[in-house]
Amino acid sequence: MTSRKPRLASRLMWAQVLVVAIGAITPVIAAGVVAPRLFHMHLMQAGVKGNEVLVHAEAAFNSALAIAVTLGVIMSLLAAGAVSWFLVRRISSPIESLAESAQAVASGDYDIATDTHAFSRELQQLTDSFTSMAQQLERSDATRTSMLADLAHEVRTPLATLQAYIDGLEDGVLECDAAAWATMRAQVERLRRLADDIREVAAAEEHALGLKLQPLDINATANSAVEAALPRYRTKGVDLEVSAESEPCRILGDEMRLQQVLANLLDNALRHTPCGGSVRVSVTRGSDIVRITVTDTGEGIPRSQLDSVFRRFHRVDPSRGSGDGSGSGLGLTIARAIVVDHGGAIDASSDGPGSGATFTVRLPLAGSLVP
Repeated sequence: MTSRKPRLASRLMWAQVLVVAIGAITPVIAAGVVAPRLFHMHLMQAGVKGNEVLVHAEAAFNSALAIAVTLGVIMSLLAAGAVSWFLVRRISSPIESLAESAQAVASGDYDIATDTHAFSRELQQLTDSFTSMAQQLERSDATRTSMLADLAHEVRTPLATLQAYIDGLEDGVLECDAAAWATMRAQVERLRRLADDIREVAAAEEHALGLKLQPLDINATANSAVEAALPRYRTKGVDLEVSAESEPCRILGDEMRLQQVLANLLDNALRHTPCGGSVRVSVTRGSDIVRITVTDTGEGIPRSQLDSVFRRFHRVDPSRGSGDGSGSGLGLTIARAIVVDHGGAIDASSDGPGSGATFTVRLPLAGSLVP
């Protein structure tokens, strides 16, 4: 069992008392040793004669010196004590507050109140940094809790489907044919993709993707993403077009991650666009940014949900689940995190259900590069 250590304020106060005491004793000793001898020497030099006069003068001097030194020491002790108490309180109070806050954070309580009027710039910086850290920990904890709840909800459907098929096969209710195996394989693939996307979105939201930025032409990136998505679009019967700038639009970006952004946007558009619909990808250059838009003629998005579509596992229509089952509900969340890490922004627009939707990515141009 460790002994309880004294408080910081107590130690600082005792240290100040020791300093003040030494500072008070030193001049008293110096005055008691040096002053009488100097006074006696000056009397001799001044020609003072007679033992009675000399003794009386020295007694008067010693008495006055003792009174003056005593009063000076008392006044200096009182002043030094007051100043020391003030300084100790101003220094120890924010540190004690931080210690209590750190203990609260360690126990999981992030609703802390720290001293906002620190004594020095260093203490203020420490307080601000600790408050910022506590807020970030609170957000991370809330994100983790929300993600676990969302994940539990998302895995319920494929697990229930797998359990039902396994029970049906075991009881002989279902035939062990290609259709049963295909359904179970699809659910396993859905779980695998969900696990991969969970890992990806966790890294993206913590800005731990490790982007490898290099000069690239976003026109070529958009064309490559469209080429990769074309087979899926043709299979569903959805038309896919791309319109790019005639001149290169150079940015500093991670080619693989930006391909991932466009792939997620194209997958989302395909999932919500029926057979016979169309999706158009456009690249337009502004003065200092480049815009990549993905416009579809699909289901559309209610205006009240335009900001929510980038949240994890968000469904415009919760009763529809994930459409064809190929989406994990994390594609747009990952896309937004990647775009933000590139110094850009992404938003959605729609006139409402049935009117299609447009997703716009804005990325800064590499102005220092010659196109």
